[in-house]
Amino acid sequence: MLNRIVVVGAAAAGLTAVETLRAKGYEGGLTLVGDEVHPPYDRPPLSKELLSEGWEPPSTWLRKEDALAAVDADLRLGCRATGLDPVARTVTLDTGERLPYDAAIIATGLRPRTLPYGDGLRGVHVLRSLDDAVRLREALAAGPRVAVIGAGFLGAEIAATARGAGLDVTLIDTNAQPLERQVGAGIGELVAGMHREHGVRLVLGADVVGMAQDGGSVRGVRLADGTTVDADLVVVAIGSVPAVDWLAGSGLALGDGVLCDAHCRAAPGVWAAGDVANWPHPMVAGARVRLEQRTNAAQQAMAVVSNLLAGDAGGQPYAPVPFGWTHQFGEKIQTIGWCPPDARTEIISGSTADREFVAAYHRDGILVGALGWNSARGLRQCRLLLGRPSTELTATVPAPAPAPTSV
Repeated sequence: MLNRIVVVGAAAAGLTAVETLRAKGYEGGLTLVGDEVHPPYDRPPLSKELLSEGWEPPSTWLRKEDALAAVDADLRLGCRATGLDPVARTVTLDTGERLPYDAAIIATGLRPRTLPYGDGLRGVHVLRSLDDAVRLREALAAGPRVAVIGAGFLGAEIAATARGAGLDVTLIDTNAQPLERQVGAGIGELVAGMHREHGVRLVLGADVVGMAQDGGSVRGVRLADGTTVDADLVVVAIGSVPAVDWLAGSGLALGDGVLCDAHCRAAPGVWAAGDVANWPHPMVAGARVRLEQRTNAAQQAMAVVSNLLAGDAGGQPYAPVPFGWTHQFGEKIQTIGWCPPDARTEIISGSTADREFVAAYHRDGILVGALGWNSARGLRQCRLLLGRPSTELTATVPAPAPAPTSV
């Protein structure tokens, strides 16, 4: 019998889990634990609208107060989970309280990676939480020289937002191109061109070795070649790691996240959803994956609830098609499937010069992913062909003029 369910993590995945439980008829006790004092909010706007378009924090909230109250859950906001005992079936909070459960869903997401220097310096920021975003927005309003360390999706978005506000911006990365790890060097080169056209300085293939400071305030980023990028504000955007520290000693299998089975079950009565979940995906021959995508957070939470309520029936393996996006300088870049940097990349429709095209990602003669740059319709055509021979894509999608070229 399921009489008490505890969901740890009050962001998109956790909120979706409690709402889906009620929608599917669960009437038992339901507790939602979140370590932030804010109501559940959406993270993608933190690097864009909240920084640049005058949004206030309530604009990011996922639900209004009345809708949140209608879920009829015990909201423990501003409480941090410090432990989970899968044998006693309890979750321990930083208050010392132990919450008993019949089933628990782990949705604690990520925490930002940090550098081994710059800690405590005024002007050094990370961006993960709503409070981080508010502090960064206030600092940007002073008109500083900005350096962003890390040219992945988050770093590139922050750089674009700051430059759009007219600030002096330098984007730094160890790779040869922005977004190289996410979508490959070819598309990354196009992203680099877009940033340069808008006045962002790119320092690529560079290793950061320290921070320059003056009186406890950051004054620049020191590089391995001996040069310094002058800056009054530095954003460290070098990726995130799953927030699983609180699960040490729980007996759960931990690695790159909470290691689950194909149904997202980590142990009897324990499940995981969202950025923290790591599970075998059939689209990649059962290799383990962990998706840091907003769409996956909600989809996986719904799948977990269905499997949890199925009981001994077992539910269904979770096999989503990954989908992500980024907005930079008014351009919309979307991805489906996997876009690994070592894949063969081919422009199959549109034009890179016009910045409206679809790029297909092939590996071993199979279509594994696609990217649409201001081309959502063309991207949808590729979705149905993921996992199929690349020749089927050639026959289905009209070739542009001139013929498709690799990027």
